[in-house]
Amino acid sequence: MGSFWADKKVLVTGAGGFIGSHLVERLAGEGASVRAFVRYNSRADAGLLKLAPPEILSRIELIGGDLRDSDAVRKAVEGCRIVFHLGALISIPYSYYHPVEVAETNLMGTLNVLLACRDLGVERLIHTSTSEVYGTAQRVPIDEAHPLQGQSPYSASKIGADKLAESFFCAFSVPVVTVRPFNTFGPRQSARAVIPTIITQVLARQSIRLGNLETTRDFTYVDDTVSGFLCAAQKEGIEGMTFNLGTGSEIAIGVLARTIIEKIGVPVSVELDPERLRPEGSEVMRLLSDNSRARSQLGWGPEVGLDEGLNRTIAWIRENLGNYRIGVYEL
Repeated sequence: MGSFWADKKVLVTGAGGFIGSHLVERLAGEGASVRAFVRYNSRADAGLLKLAPPEILSRIELIGGDLRDSDAVRKAVEGCRIVFHLGALISIPYSYYHPVEVAETNLMGTLNVLLACRDLGVERLIHTSTSEVYGTAQRVPIDEAHPLQGQSPYSASKIGADKLAESFFCAFSVPVVTVRPFNTFGPRQSARAVIPTIITQVLARQSIRLGNLETTRDFTYVDDTVSGFLCAAQKEGIEGMTFNLGTGSEIAIGVLARTIIEKIGVPVSVELDPERLRPEGSEVMRLLSDNSRARSQLGWGPEVGLDEGLNRTIAWIRENLGNYRIGVYEL
């Protein structure tokens, strides 16, 4: 894989995020020339990239901007052969409070990326979708032809972004490939996500507070998700296609919580946290992927099981517990 990426100029939007920071690290390690686009703020904060090894940080080009700024996006894309578009506002609870900002960033931001890639002639654009676009499963496992359901402003914004990407392939032959990760987890992830919030609370408190315990999710370790992105960038002849990146197995959140509690070995109780409950019609009750297209077309499959992934994530959070605000609900 190293020969493919050696000195290849690539752009990663959303590079300061959870998956984005791991992707940047992998690409730089493979020898790519990486431009990392992060959302600008007055602190010039690199986000989770600051947790990457110094030797990786010294090799990347870090630029700040806003996806809604078409000029900033065009300058970021210029000169890049492959673009990984991960930048988005991803919090579902935040989308209930600020649907306009979420829609503008995820829709117009994606449109700006698509326009720049069309006009500047990139070789491949990897567009990031999410399993949330499927809503509660109407059939399982969920394949890429499953109906799309906008059960939150966030999922609706991502459905719109996916359709924009589809339209630019159909109308302008932009070489876009869409990857649709299911619930990715691993080191660096915010306590906004369920696995880190369970782990941090178990390590620091005598009880943990969670939302709906009956929902099921398909959890994929971050290293495997990143591998899926790389496969989608390298495989020839898949432009215009969408690929689920999931394990094909599901676990209820209540069972997941008990599993983590047992692994850490600390007796804690589980309590309901109303702030973590979605509006009734917005709750996605079941997500279970059909990853057969990714297996057959990309040669991709998950290599790190849930058990091993949880062990790695628990170990990392133990060492970095000071980075988390325990019990604080992060939008």
